[in-house]
This record gives sequence, C-alpha cells and structure tokens, in this order.
Amino acid sequence: MVYLSGYNPESRQLLLFMMILAAWEAGSGQLHYSVPEEAKHGTFVGRIAQDLGLELTELVPRLFRVASKERGDLLEVNLQNGILFVNSRIDREELCGRSAECSIHLEVIVDRPLQIFHVEVEVKDINDNPPVFPATQKNLFIAESRPLDSRFPLEGASDADVGANSLLTYRLSPSEYFSLDVPPNHEQVRSLGLVLRKPLDREAAAEVYLLLTATDGGKPELTGTVQVLITVLDANDNAPVFDRTLYTVKLPENVAMGTPVTNATASDLDEGVNGDITYSFSNDVSPDIKSKFHIDAASGEITVIGLIDFEESKTYRIQVEAVDRGSLPLAGHCTVLVEVVDVNDNAPQLTVTSLSLLVSEDTQPDTVITLIRVFDRDSGTNGQVTCSLSPHVPFKLVSTFKNYYSLVLDSTLDRESLSSISNYEVVVTARDGGSPPLWASATVSVEVADVNDNAPLFAQPEYTVFVKENNPPGAHIFTVCARDADAQENALVSYSLVERRVGERALSSYVSVHAESGKVFALQPLDHEELELLQFQVSARDSGVPALGSNVTLQVFVLDENDNAPVLLSPWTPGAGGAVSELMSRSVGAGHVVAKVRAVDADSGYNAWLSYELQQVGGSPRGPFRVGLYTGEISTTRALDEADAPRQRLLVLVKDHGEPTLMATATVLLSLVDSSQAPKVSSKALVGIGSPETALVDVNVYLIIAICAVSSLLVLTLLLYTALRCSAVPTEDASGSGKPRLVCSSAVGSWSYSQQRAQRVCSGEGPPKTDLMAFSPSLPPCPVSTTDGEVEPGVMLDSSGKVGFFFFLAFIR
Repeated sequence: MVYLSGYNPESRQLLLFMMILAAWEAGSGQLHYSVPEEAKHGTFVGRIAQDLGLELTELVPRLFRVASKERGDLLEVNLQNGILFVNSRIDREELCGRSAECSIHLEVIVDRPLQIFHVEVEVKDINDNPPVFPATQKNLFIAESRPLDSRFPLEGASDADVGANSLLTYRLSPSEYFSLDVPPNHEQVRSLGLVLRKPLDREAAAEVYLLLTATDGGKPELTGTVQVLITVLDANDNAPVFDRTLYTVKLPENVAMGTPVTNATASDLDEGVNGDITYSFSNDVSPDIKSKFHIDAASGEITVIGLIDFEESKTYRIQVEAVDRGSLPLAGHCTVLVEVVDVNDNAPQLTVTSLSLLVSEDTQPDTVITLIRVFDRDSGTNGQVTCSLSPHVPFKLVSTFKNYYSLVLDSTLDRESLSSISNYEVVVTARDGGSPPLWASATVSVEVADVNDNAPLFAQPEYTVFVKENNPPGAHIFTVCARDADAQENALVSYSLVERRVGERALSSYVSVHAESGKVFALQPLDHEELELLQFQVSARDSGVPALGSNVTLQVFVLDENDNAPVLLSPWTPGAGGAVSELMSRSVGAGHVVAKVRAVDADSGYNAWLSYELQQVGGSPRGPFRVGLYTGEISTTRALDEADAPRQRLLVLVKDHGEPTLMATATVLLSLVDSSQAPKVSSKALVGIGSPETALVDVNVYLIIAICAVSSLLVLTLLLYTALRCSAVPTEDASGSGKPRLVCSSAVGSWSYSQQRAQRVCSGEGPPKTDLMAFSPSLPPCPVSTTDGEVEPGVMLDSSGKVGFFFFLAFIR
C-alpha cells in the first residue's frame, strides 16, 4: 500500500502512467533490468527468481539455467537466493559499440515442466571514455593573404560513449587571430573549423600555436586536446574551391574493385602553377577509409579498392583536400558522404538448443521439444526471416519472442504404427526476404522412445498339437511364439503356464513351458486311454512396467498306439484258459449260428478294429464250422453227419489291426446231440473241464434250464428296448456308464468299441468327447441284419459333424 501526501494532479497522473506501464511489462512475459557498465563483480542486478514467480527451492531440481547469445559469463544467477549479479566486467563500448541502445538478452530455461522466460538487461553507459582527436598535433599552412572570415576545417574529436556522455563541446585557447566555429550537431555539411578574425602578418608572427580542447557531457566530464600549429605562408592568395562542400553517394555493398564512387572537382582562380590542383584525402582520414577507397590525384575521381560491407559500416565520411601548386600552396576541402546500400549477401543463421532429442511416444501434443534461434545480419527485407519444417512430420514451429521459435509436438506419436517411424530427421529451414532469397537449414534428430503399450501377441488364438501316447518323459511337443511390437525390454517376452487342475492333478505335473524359448515339454508319458485331449493355456508377458500379456490355448490330442490287447466279454472269463460249452443238434443245416464271440479293445481307431479267425486244433482237417471275420459269429458250413465227433473244440483268435498286432483267444466247446433228443438244457460255461463224459451228465436238466434262461432274456430285452425308445436320449455321456460300446459290423470292417473310462478327455471345457473311427464309408450304412436275425448297431453323422450311435436289438427265434 502506497500513501501519498501533498501531491498535485500532475504527479498523480504520472504515477498512474508508471503503474500501467509496469503492469503491461509484467504481462508481456519479459523482465527488464538495468546495470551500469564497468560494475564490479557481484553487483546486484535483480531478484530474477522472485520476479519470475519461481520458488528458491525448485531452482536446482528444475535445472534453472541462463543462456545468452552474447558472452555468457557477463551475468550469473545465485541459485541459493535467486539473485542476478554481475559476474565479469561489462564494457558497453565493446559490447554494443556506438549503438544508442545496449542490452543483454537472457533466456531463462527451467525444466519439469519446460518454461522459457526472456530477460532484457540494459547496460547503461558511464562516462569512462574521454574525447579523442585523430592526432595530438594538427599542422595548418595559411597564406597571409587570406581574407578575413576565411574558414579552415578541423577534424573534431570522437567519444566512444553514447548519449549525454558523448555530447562534445569545444573551446579554443585565447587567440587574436582565430576563433572557433562549431556547427550544430545535426548539421553534416559543415565541420569544426577555425575562422580568421584578424589578417595574418608573417613578419609579425610566422607561426601561431593554438590548443583545441573537447569536453564531453558526462559527470564527471572528461576532456581531450589537440595542438594546432599554424604556419603563415606568403604569396599564393587564392585557394582551390570545390563546386560542392558535401557530396552524397549511395553505393551498394560488395561492389567490384575499381567501381567509381564520385568525382570531387575543385577550381582555382589563380593561373599557372598556382592554379594546378592536386587531390588527396585529408590527413585526418582513417586508415580503414584509405584501404577501401582511392582518389586520383589529377582528376579527383574516387574509386573502390576494398570490400564494402554494409554489416561492417553503413556510412563512410571522406574528407577530400584540393591543393594548388603555388609556391605557397593553398588548399580547399569538401566532404564525400558514402551511404552503403544493403545487399542480401548474408544467409540466415540457425542456432538449435539441442540437435539430438529423445521424446517418449506418449508425450502430449503442444509439448516443447527444443528451442531455435534465427538471425540474419542483413537489414530491412533482407533481414526478415521466416522458418519452416520439412513436410509430413508431427511437429510444428511456434514463434515465442522476436527471432526465437519453439519446436512443438503437433500430434500424438505411435512408435509401432505402420504410418509412424521411430526416428524423425526434422529439417528446419530459415529463409530471408531478399531477392533472390537466401536460406539455411539445420537437422534435428528426434528419436521416439518406446513405451510399453503393446502386449505380446500370438499368431493365432489356439493351436492343435498331436502327440503319440507313451512318449518319453521331457519330450518336446510344441513351441509357442509371441511377438511384441515394442522395443528393448518392453519386447522381451517370457512364457508360463496358466495353472489349472486336470482331474485331481495339477496341470504342471503333465506339461511345462520354457520361460525364454516357449518350448512346451511333456513331463511324463501320456496315455491315450486315460487322457485323449489335454487343453491348457500358455501366458506370454513382456518385461515392461507395467507388464502386459496375452494367452494362447493349446489343444494336445494324445494319439493312440496299439498298447492294449483285445479283451473277451462275458461269458468268457478274462485271462487264459477260459472256455464256453454249448449244445447243438446234429440235424441243423448249413449256416446255422451256434455261438458268437464278443471282444473289446481299449485302443481306438485301427488299433481297436477287431477281426475273428477260427484256429484249427491239432492239425485236424477243416471242420464243419466257420467264424465271421468281423462279426465273431460261429456258424455251420454244412449239415452235420454221424462222422462228426460228438464233442467239438473250437479255438477263435481275436486280433486287432495295430502294429504290432495283439490278440486274444476264445474256446468254445460244442456237444452234438441227435435230432430225436431235443435240447432241454441251456449251455453252461465250463472252465477247465476234465472229460467229455462229465459234460453229458444230466443233459435234459441243462436243456430245461437253457430254455428258461432264453425266455427270460427275451422278455428282459423287449422291456429294455421299449424303455430306450421312450426315453429318446439324444446323446450318451461317455463317462456315465461302464458298459462297452457297441460295434457296427459289415462285410469289410467294424466299429471298434472299448470299455468306458471314467475320464477320457481332459480339456477343462464341455463334456467328455468320444473318438471313433469309421471304416469303408462307401459301403451301405448300418443297420445290417445277420443270419440269426440280430440287427447290428449303426452309425450316423448329425449336422454338427458329431457321431451318434443307434442300435436295434431283437431276437427272432
């Protein structure tokens, strides 16, 4: 709060104006400080951290730093207190020369997030340079005949300071002959000169000594002096006179050597030798002018002999002197002002803060990537620079301050997309407005850093693998492979099993997967009869943070091998040595079915496809019986006669079609009776019967028992058939029954069937499946009626491709 007392309205308006100006500068985003030149080391400039609204504690963490296009060691910031101070000697004249304004532009950069501030530090001039004359002594030769008020030009002093410190005043030591003529500062036609106020008299004073003093306007003021020695000449009383006192010429820079500038011609009213004129540059002309221009002594033509550079000097002020050849030579003077016209001969200059950058692919748009400064030494239109970027890059240029630009992200980055790349070579081109225009370019390499935004992917969601059973432990069965579009550790994939239960055991007891290679191994031998399908998932995860992953499903089908021999069904007892006894009348004809051998095989496919063969016993000739190759039905091949033995022993071999072939044997004992003796007892299974006489005991009793059993079996079969037809179950649970599966037989093959197991398919999803194999599908489908009237089971395919079974059982007696 500011309290004012005793102020007038004018003071109040001035105060309001200053407050508005301060508020406008604060809103413009730029700080202004001032410091006098030649200030000592450590001189306070300003509280830059406080003025920029930054906390002292965040200067170091946010990488607070100051950059300057001028000498970077002039000013420094104390990171402890945030004060900008003078670090080394500042010489305004060395820094800015004769420029009226002199300031140091600072770029204050802080990171996290990136911010850029612009600070202007004005260097104020102090009066540290005294006026300096071109020489310590000036020699003038003046004829005594020169009229009063004749003017003799002098070269004034120069002061390296600016402003009031460079405003010079001159004074001449007291003299009765001369006075000092000082033109106004804005007038370029006349220069400093001596004016003759009293006629010279060589006899009275052959030489006149004067002291010219130049004083600047500084506080304290500084002075410089030059001693003027005037030699009074006699005779020649007409000096050469130029047609103009000031010649103004516009000269383009970079003109060729020998280009004429102008003709500075003078005339002399004298005749003869006193009228012959010789031209030359004044002794006060600097060596730099003499190295760039030449004047012809006879004609006064000025030509170019050196490089004319607008950026080095915009004007050249040349003092030309014309001297006659009299015994007492007289001189005339004029000024040639050469104004250099700028030519577009300087290409723009580009300065990039960093030429190699690393940008994360998840960087948000409008984020500043780097800073760019452009500069052109030309002026006017030739120095107006526009910047552009190479096309089709996700970046843009934003002008921040004067010739400063920020390279900004224009759109989102995706390192893995097809249209994006992982490294951008951004070409920044600066072009000026000259004709023809000049340009310069800089390449900024922007590398897109990977972010873990892609999970590993498998080529397909599910794989089907076929493995033969009884494999060796640790066998390699498959290799999974997932690809990750990311890079480096984000693309480093490791594999693992998705653990689950397979029945009562863990999945890891069956298979394992190598974490690096993705190879899947079977840890133990697989059994097709125990496990037909093993379905599980393998997980692939990358090494990013956070890690991403995906799963793939493996269906491992265990292929059957012929490792199970056929097993006889009831009434045969499992194991060797079992036999079945049957009674048969001798009066039956050819084709009569006397018995049927039934067997199952735990294998599947060809390994379970069974065939039957009647083995001749003891090398006896071929008997009157045969067995169906695929049905197992034993029937007569001819009518029996008295020559046939009353006891027949038939040995049936049951073989599968595996490699190697496995088999089982079934023994059938037939007792032949006469036609007059009707069978009155049923067949009875005998195991290890000792003699034929024992089998014939009580035949009538056996026949009665057999008839009763057959009748009971017929009634039970009809009841079961009716119940099955009424229930109409569409599918049969493979694990719900312990009964053997039926076989559809034909002339060339049969459907194998095997006893049900509690678990055949362990996939983890859906009901257990049953694998069946059909042979000779081109033959007529089942059912096919057999010779004894029994209908064989049939196979049909429903619309889903699954195999359904149907059968009809009937006994025709």
